[in-house]
This record gives sequence, structure tokens and C-alpha cells, in this order.
Amino acid sequence: MLVARNVTKKFESHKKTITAMEDVSLTIGKGEFVSLLGPSGCGKSTFLRLVAGLDPMTEGELILHNEPITGAGRDRGVVFQQYSLLPWLHAWENVAFALKKAEDLSAAQKKEKAYHYLDLVGLKGFEMSYPAQLSGGMQQRVAIARALVFHPSLLLMDEPFGALDAQTRREMQDLVMKVWSEEKCSVLFVTHDVDEAIYLSDRLYIMSAHPGRVAQEMTIDIPKPRDFNDQLSDKFMYYKRAIIMELELQKSLKNKTANKG
Repeated sequence: MLVARNVTKKFESHKKTITAMEDVSLTIGKGEFVSLLGPSGCGKSTFLRLVAGLDPMTEGELILHNEPITGAGRDRGVVFQQYSLLPWLHAWENVAFALKKAEDLSAAQKKEKAYHYLDLVGLKGFEMSYPAQLSGGMQQRVAIARALVFHPSLLLMDEPFGALDAQTRREMQDLVMKVWSEEKCSVLFVTHDVDEAIYLSDRLYIMSAHPGRVAQEMTIDIPKPRDFNDQLSDKFMYYKRAIIMELELQKSLKNKTANKG
């Protein structure tokens, strides 16, 4: 469904060119959950923004549904780490705000869709709450509902649980698994958390340090649905060791390059 070929992104800063990511090639199939895993500054979030159509790439190709990505679109929903909810609107109004320009829907239909997706993310009964009346996890649920309200074929999530405590983070991971299975959408999930990437993903791509490149692709062969017990299994630990070893290798290569410089 999504194909990236040799994608490179460069930024101009103080008359210097900074390469954030270079020659990144990957694929995401229909209904597949794929994670980008790597250290801070490796270009994970940059790549997600390119797929979202929020920033232009410097080189390469990004193809979605056999068409080049040229900007943002309803076929992609985006969830960032910061909830970015409008504090003066109720929860359902924050979700419906994404439908503001949907002229094919009546006001009643927009409200109905907002209520449906708030129910899907476990917020039935909180539709009339303001963001300040909701916990961090609940605010992120509103943000997920807002991203889903157009029923996108691709959900883009940029470290959405990074600001949450450990218990809430686990609950949100299970929520995402539930939403993914019910909505049948594809997911591109950005994280630096190894356990999270293994637990959620069908496949994952490990990124090298700056400038970001794909260092390794890995298929997670653990049946879904998964639960906490899977994180204690021998197979889970096998994947965790393999990923940490690859990340340490990339760290070592970066240090060697820096020392030569």
C-alpha cells in the first residue's frame, strides 16, 4: 500500500546542509502494522511527516495507493505525542473538528461519527468533557479518535505514548491493537521503545543513527492478538536481544565515524 524508494530529506540551516535521513526504502502492506525503531535524531519522525504530506522530501519516491504523495489527505490520519486538543471544545467537538470541511456531512452526521469513535477508543460518557477534565491518556484517546474519524487507510503515529506513565502506556498499546484490528487500517508507528515495537508490530525497521538509514528489517512472528504474557515469552526475548544488538552495533559504528572525523 505504501512504498518508499530511496527517500532522502535534507534541511538548510545557517548556510549548511543537514541530512536528516538518506536513501530510506521500505513498504507497508494493506492492514499491516509496521514500526520505525531507532535512536533520537535518526529521522523517524521526519519520515512520518513526509508520509503525512506535511513536509516535502528532497529525493526519492513516496507512493500510496499507486499514487505519489504530494500533500496531506484524508486517507492518512496522524497522531502526535502532543495531543493538540482545542481546550475550549468538548471532546466530541475536538473529534468533529477534523470534519469541519466535510461538506458532504451534516452537523448531525459529524456529531454521530465523533461519538462513534470516542466510543471505539473507550471514552463513552466523556463526550461532553473538556480536555482539562481528562487525564493524559484520555486526551490521547481523543486525539486517536480524531485521527480515525475519516476512516483513513493509513494511521500514522509519532511516539504517541512518550509522555504517558508506564501503566497508561501499556493500556494505550492494547487500545491501539484493538483499534487496529477493528478498523482494518495500516499503521506506521514511530517509537524508540524496543518492547513497544515488538509488542505492536507485524514488522519493524531499525534505523541507524543520524543520518537515518534502514539498518535492518525484522518480521515479528508472534501471533495476534497479543497480551502481557507474550512480553515474557522466549520468542519475545529473542527479538529484544536481536534488536538491542543491532542498535548497539549502529551506536558503535556512529562512534567510530565520529572518532575518525
